[in-house]
Amino acid sequence: MDGIYRGQRHIYDITRKYYLFGRDGLIEHLDAPSGATVLEIACGTGRNLAAIRRRWPGTVAHGLDISEEMLKSARDTLGPGARLAQGDACSFDPVATFGRGSFDRVVLSYSLSMIPDWEGALQHAARLLAPGGSLHVVDFGPLATMPVPFAEALRSWLARFHVSPRVELHEATLRACAINALDCEFETGPWDYFQRATLRRPPG
Repeated sequence: MDGIYRGQRHIYDITRKYYLFGRDGLIEHLDAPSGATVLEIACGTGRNLAAIRRRWPGTVAHGLDISEEMLKSARDTLGPGARLAQGDACSFDPVATFGRGSFDRVVLSYSLSMIPDWEGALQHAARLLAPGGSLHVVDFGPLATMPVPFAEALRSWLARFHVSPRVELHEATLRACAINALDCEFETGPWDYFQRATLRRPPG
């Protein structure tokens, strides 16, 4: 991953804003009070965490990414106030990595489509929720209602970057909720371009 992002990290945010839709809506619905702990898994350049801190002042930002190259950009973006670490989304130990076992808000933004064991990453993220906490997911949708030529072209282009829309995300979300006793909300964007899920742990 470092080989891929060593150069791309410098232009990543500029190029991705034109097709990673639904991220800002996710941030708007975080409803994160001051003092809430927020973890973004696969935080990349730190763009989302910076936006979260602007929208929800006083939140405590944590970011995990498998690429040290991307974390270089995240450190520049977020400064010393954020806790950032390198790790695998499917298996990192939150206590060893961040000194805590749970978080008030967890974010997976356009990352499951790049993680081979994406359902494992989703299940791991769901286990990290504190009582009353929520997991917020946004990623490419199944493109089912997009005109076929556009959908085929988009899938082909995404495949060049090792990105695969997870057409079974809704079912996987329901499984994660059932296993972890969570409540679930799910929606899709226009043309099924993106899908967004919110998994909530009831207050303890």
